[in-house]
Amino acid sequence: MSKQIDPRGPRFGAAITTVVLAVILLTIPTSIATVLLAIQTAVFGIGAFVGLHAHPYGLIYKKFVASRLQPPTELEAVEPPTFAQLVGFLFAVTGLIALLAGANLVATIAVGFALAAAFLNAAFGICLGCEMYVIGKRIFS
Repeated sequence: MSKQIDPRGPRFGAAITTVVLAVILLTIPTSIATVLLAIQTAVFGIGAFVGLHAHPYGLIYKKFVASRLQPPTELEAVEPPTFAQLVGFLFAVTGLIALLAGANLVATIAVGFALAAAFLNAAFGICLGCEMYVIGKRIFS
């Protein structure tokens, strides 16, 4: 059986990610955008490759937010949001490489896609990476 998590944690992380990516988008092509995107890339990488238990925004949620809320009424499998972190990581890496190469339009597009996905999760609870995971499981299982 897969590990179950409080779905409010990834949604909280998506809200922080939305703010960070919006600042990056507004500051391209400055060094501020490059540094912030490098940090956000690392955050996505931790979520994707180490696990959500180590995700910096998830740790903030667990320490400062979850303890003030009622227990979750439902849980979700950890695999879909972990896959969503991988998708975010791939867009962030693309944007970071593009910024470092001076391809600001490519960076803007990559960051824009990641921002749209993070916003959908934060505002409406629609996790595009999670949906991709479920569709992939159906196709390849």
